[in-house]
Amino acid sequence: MSADNNSLRPCGASVIYELNVRQLTPEGNFAAAASHLDTLRHAGIDIIWIMPPYPIGEAERKGSLGSYYSVRDYCAINPEFGTMADFDGFVARAHSLGMRVILDWVANHTARDARWLEEKPADWYERNADGTPVAPFDWTDTAKLNYGNRAVWDGELESMRFWVTEHGVDGFRCDMAMLVPVEFWRYVTDELRKIKPSLFMLAEAEGPEFFENGFDVCYGWRLHHLLCDVARSRCRIDAVRRYLYDEYGVLPSSPLRLLFTSNHDENSWNGSEFERLGDAADAMAVFTYLLPSGVPLVYTGQEFGYDHRFAFFDRDPMPDITPNAFTDLYHRLADLRHDNAALWSGAEGGDFVEIHNNAEDCMLSFVRTKGDNRVLCLLNLSPYTIQADFDTGIYAGSYTDALNGSHYELPPHIDTYFAPWEYKILIKKVE
Repeated sequence: MSADNNSLRPCGASVIYELNVRQLTPEGNFAAAASHLDTLRHAGIDIIWIMPPYPIGEAERKGSLGSYYSVRDYCAINPEFGTMADFDGFVARAHSLGMRVILDWVANHTARDARWLEEKPADWYERNADGTPVAPFDWTDTAKLNYGNRAVWDGELESMRFWVTEHGVDGFRCDMAMLVPVEFWRYVTDELRKIKPSLFMLAEAEGPEFFENGFDVCYGWRLHHLLCDVARSRCRIDAVRRYLYDEYGVLPSSPLRLLFTSNHDENSWNGSEFERLGDAADAMAVFTYLLPSGVPLVYTGQEFGYDHRFAFFDRDPMPDITPNAFTDLYHRLADLRHDNAALWSGAEGGDFVEIHNNAEDCMLSFVRTKGDNRVLCLLNLSPYTIQADFDTGIYAGSYTDALNGSHYELPPHIDTYFAPWEYKILIKKVE
């Protein structure tokens, strides 16, 4: 199971799916989730991120089933989700369909009744004056590990190695990565890549230091919050434009950002993408597939347009929903990304050239090009009908509409109306 696979799609061309095992199916386990993998592959998913599958602590447990992020044992499967054999079957099925599997890794803390609290020396944990483990923030069901003790680093590494070597895991999404020393991440990624050179590492963190210390992709929280503000008319899209140009000026070359309209935090605590983004939800989802630094994320239920806040600490399963228009949208977006190297991100991706327009507080117009592949993107990211009036110059010509397959003739000068949140994504093979 430790064999490396270099034939998979590169990170910069991939689409990630966050799997909430508890809520995906009525059964809420890996055996049932495995039956959903064909649908996800059809929807263009390349990487499955599994929320923490480990046994959950009972001390100070929240809700009836507890938080995924209160880990009792790093090297076991939560019985709620089935057996280790069920997990292995899920991974094997995902691999057979050409998908990678990454695990959510919670390095900052464990449960308050974790195995390590019983088995390891007291100085593996940060302690209060009375000797009890520190509970970070309001996470009263957790105990903070002590990264001043290098033995903790080795304990984490051995636990991560267990999943890579014994169970075929392809990488990790690292929860709250900024709460432990960044040097720890360099240490574990260097060691794990000796076993699996293609190890995929995703940080729930934003700073450039994480790209420099082993991570392939970091979160794009700032952009996500800007997109939510645009959708709520708290700012205009020119704020996003400024962010993009600022970002490319301060990050290492070819950074990759996880871009999303939903995830487990946003969904459970702030609402579904339809609650937060309203009529802009589709346009913002499309936008996350177009940027030169973006790696798009689909969260459980989005592939069906499920408009619901999942309970975080209790069973709240998604009903049995058949593929629908939302499934088709995500499928078409994944195909758009996979089939057009111009839209890939990072070092493998195409150039980004903005076409200036007359309504830059509402509209983004830009071109991505790589070799003979060109994708032209026109998006009215505002709640207003606008009259777009600008020159297309050398980009005029015959295109195919990426999302409906129709022919589109782009004139040298555009003078037309765009409805609120309307977008056109056009593909051309450059002669």
